[in-house]
Amino acid sequence: MQAGLKHRDLGEIAGPALVFGGPYSNLQATRALLAEAGRRGIGPEAMICTGDVVAYAADGPATLDAIRASGCTVVAGNCEKQLAAGAADCGCGFDAGSTCDVLSAGWYGHAARTVGTQDREWMGQCPDIVTFRHAGQRCAVIHGGLSDISRFLWPTSSELDFSDEITQISKVVGPVDTVLSGHSGIAFVRDIGPVTWINAGVIGMPPHDGRSATRYTILTDGRAVIHRLDYDHAAAARAMVEEGLVQGYQTALSTGVWPSEDVLPTEMRR
Repeated sequence: MQAGLKHRDLGEIAGPALVFGGPYSNLQATRALLAEAGRRGIGPEAMICTGDVVAYAADGPATLDAIRASGCTVVAGNCEKQLAAGAADCGCGFDAGSTCDVLSAGWYGHAARTVGTQDREWMGQCPDIVTFRHAGQRCAVIHGGLSDISRFLWPTSSELDFSDEITQISKVVGPVDTVLSGHSGIAFVRDIGPVTWINAGVIGMPPHDGRSATRYTILTDGRAVIHRLDYDHAAAARAMVEEGLVQGYQTALSTGVWPSEDVLPTEMRR
């Protein structure tokens, strides 16, 4: 185990497992996701969040309350790490002067002002990696990468990039059949040799596809299915405007187009 790295093993998960990322302070999307879990009969023992509970949207404390009350497992994202440490930025390592770098100052500043001490302490206890067994497969859940919590891995990233991370994960927790991640905001499934890499998607922001619905993933019988999440995106956008969060992410909730396209690989830009 790497020094300071927190690992939590959940044992065997029987039945469907729901994995989602990036609530992003979007209370309306969070409530919709939890309602969907209830409708499907999926309890907290089978629900895992890949991190970044607080980010772009308006309702950080209320979203934290909902996630914590749900009892689901939360893997530490870069936002959890940075807020727990009292850091000055989100820790994504954006290029200086890039759109993401400029816009993150607004939403991260809002998060830092509104998230309280007890929530920061809870964030500091979130595991860096979670493992569980499901349908005969051994699964690991991380945020972005294990080598770098803020590593962006895209559907178009090289196989070597994924292999490097799988190697790091195996060194820490042993061999795995499946890796589930978040961070990039784009849900996808890639087979990397014998290992399946799944980005579970995020629920707080659409995946830059021109539509308002967000994404989450359900594992059933060893198979990953990416689902769309419809929610009251107009109310979430209004809440952002009321809080002065008008850097462009408030319109992205409805248009499905990010204001920060420069974070994407060239081939994935519109």
